[in-house]
Order: sequence, then structure tokens, then C-alpha cells
Amino acid sequence: MSSALVDVMKDKLKGEMMDLQHGSLFLRIPKIVSGKDYSLTANSKLVIITAGACQQEGENSLNLVQRNMNIFKFIIPHVVKYSPHCKLLMVSNPADILTYEAWKISGFPKNRVIGSGCNLDSARFAYLMCERLGVHLLNCYGWVLWEHGDSSVPE
Repeated sequence: MSSALVDVMKDKLKGEMMDLQHGSLFLRIPKIVSGKDYSLTANSKLVIITAGACQQEGENSLNLVQRNMNIFKFIIPHVVKYSPHCKLLMVSNPADILTYEAWKISGFPKNRVIGSGCNLDSARFAYLMCERLGVHLLNCYGWVLWEHGDSSVPE
């Protein structure tokens, strides 16, 4: 088993690969490779897509949709070509919208394209609520719903 990182920014990619290599003891991944060629990802079971444009100051996450869609239109066909049976885990923002778009671009069945959505937001919300109330994290629940971004609401 190995992991592969693909990025167009070679310097950033090298640092990310080194971080994973140095932490591979904890991940139990014997081999980590990186490069700009999508063939490195061939026959992957899971592909995590974190690519996307950076949000500018004063810009909301919905402004990223078109820029990130253009990136996805390049990335996802390469992923599908080399790993036609993989599952996609979408982390790029706005996660829920881009998960839907990734599903359309990939042509995969809907159960093979998964979005992180508001999961991290929900975890942060529950953690902060527990901290504020002095309650153990296992006894406190909270969710953040709707679109991941400016229109999400805590429940």
C-alpha cells in the first residue's frame, strides 16, 4: 500500500510529501510518492481532492465555485482515467457544491463521491460548546447544517 500526492505546484508538493513521509510512522503507510503526473495515482481505492483556489479577503466561499470548477474539470478526468473504480472524497470548498459537481464530472455512482461538508464545522461547534459548558465531549452533540460556508447554521 502506498500514497501518492499530485499537485501542479512542485515546491508545495515536496513539502507536503515530506510532512507525510515524516509522519508515516503514525499513518502506517510504507511508501509515499509525489509528482505532477496523475499516473502515480493509478488503481487508487480512495482519492482525496483538496485542490482549489484560495479565498481572497472579503470573498465568500460561493465566489470560489467557478474557479474551483475549472480546476476540477482538469483534475477529475485524470483521476477517473487512472482509477476508474475509486471513491472520491471531496474536501475543497465550498464542499457540498463541489461534491455535486465532482459527481457530475466523474460520472461515478453517487455512493462513490463523498463530501466532507460541514463535518469539521460540526466537530468544532460541539467542541467549543462542550468547552464553554464544561461538559465532556462524549456527552455533547451539535451540528452545523446547510451549505458549508457563510450560510451554514449551528443546530
